[in-house]
Amino acid sequence: MGRTGVLLTNIGTPDEPTPEAVGRYLREFLMDEYVLDMPFVKRWLLVNRVIVPRRKHYSAEHYQKVQMPEGSPLRVHTERFAAGLITELGNDYLVEIGMRYGNPSLASGLSKLKKDGADRIVAAPLYPQYTQSSFETAIAETRKQAKKLGISSKVIFLDPFYVDADFIAANAKVVSEHLQTHAADYVLFSYHGVPVRHIKQIDANDHCQVNESCCAEVTAANPNCYRAQCHATSRAIASAIGLNASQYTTCFQSQFGKDKWIGPSFEGVLKELPKRGIKTVAVACPSFVADCLETLEEIGIRGREEFQEAGGDELTLIPCLNSEPLWIKAGANLIRKAARST
Repeated sequence: MGRTGVLLTNIGTPDEPTPEAVGRYLREFLMDEYVLDMPFVKRWLLVNRVIVPRRKHYSAEHYQKVQMPEGSPLRVHTERFAAGLITELGNDYLVEIGMRYGNPSLASGLSKLKKDGADRIVAAPLYPQYTQSSFETAIAETRKQAKKLGISSKVIFLDPFYVDADFIAANAKVVSEHLQTHAADYVLFSYHGVPVRHIKQIDANDHCQVNESCCAEVTAANPNCYRAQCHATSRAIASAIGLNASQYTTCFQSQFGKDKWIGPSFEGVLKELPKRGIKTVAVACPSFVADCLETLEEIGIRGREEFQEAGGDELTLIPCLNSEPLWIKAGANLIRKAARST
């Protein structure tokens, strides 16, 4: 048997933290119909005439706050994770990165794996939970580019791994180590938000109520419910580190626009906690496997300021998995399992 290719996919990042580069990135991201699900002309006008001109300078300032000496945090951490996987998986595997938006692109990653003679390719969207606007669009674009390259039959897709035992164990290690050095009254598990309609669009059984009882567990009736999967991840990590239900909350960040989004919102929870006498908070972000703008800036900088303005004393950001050795082992196990499934 020949070598197995691995394509690691995350959302991507601007090439540089400049308004011009951020603008290019935002256009590609927001023109994706899985992200802004509206007619093309309306989406084009909204993105190119309203959102990008208004946000590219603002967003560039935020990117500049978290830029690492080696580059964008998301890209740097993904590259380190890929390097760890190469060592962990050994010579029978080839590992490339292909971001959904920006560079290195999905097309370039797949092209390298084809050129290097991969007999099969495990496409690994690095999103633990399923959403149309992250996981599904990564799969759709990978399929599109693989078809162009004539390698569709070689591609295998990694499933969401939101309660994979090794993934949970890696998170539990990172969270518990942080709490040992950063005492906290309370833990927040903050996930990237999605509009309610995105969840209802995939609800073939008309099951979705987007409430606590409906999202209490993942069942045959709601197998791809993002909110239910997020709650399952939180429960699994909390159980692994010995948190009871009164010591943590699951919430959702990064909301924008006028649509109704799943909740509770991260910002709303931050305002409420000091009223309950909770003064120190630690925040984990288990929908992200690598630290990025949404964790480092939105949570670690702005979230901390918002919490203190609401009357809290201190908010600390728990690092994402990044290149944690247990996560590298977990990722390698997920990839081997997917490769064996063919």
